Amino acid sequence: MLIKSIDDCEYFQTSDQTTLCELLHPKNEKIKMGCSIAYALLNKGEASLPHELKTSVEIYYILEGKGVMHIDKESEEVKKGDAIYIPPGSVQWIKNNGKSLLKFLCVVTPPWKEEDEYLCD
Repeated sequence: MLIKSIDDCEYFQTSDQTTLCELLHPKNEKIKMGCSIAYALLNKGEASLPHELKTSVEIYYILEGKGVMHIDKESEEVKKGDAIYIPPGSVQWIKNNGKSLLKFLCVVTPPWKEEDEYLCD
């Protein structure tokens, strides 16, 4: 059995300017899994930079707060309890337009790889 706590996570700033901790990733754990799961944070008024995952599907699940999700040319308000599907090759970014910290899970399949993520202009 493997149990990891968000409280024990090491946080870092990603290239898209999101604060993140990798909860479960097969490169860090001795487990076989077809996805990676990360916990992400954006402060009030902040936004991730536009980026895309070339070959991976990404799903955001909003835990707390609210924001605006941008995928390609579409934008939609998101809030606690929303799950957002992001197809491979889509330009994506999220902005925290709420009054508190935006907290969300990022599930990527196949597991996230640095070489699969590109910042967009």
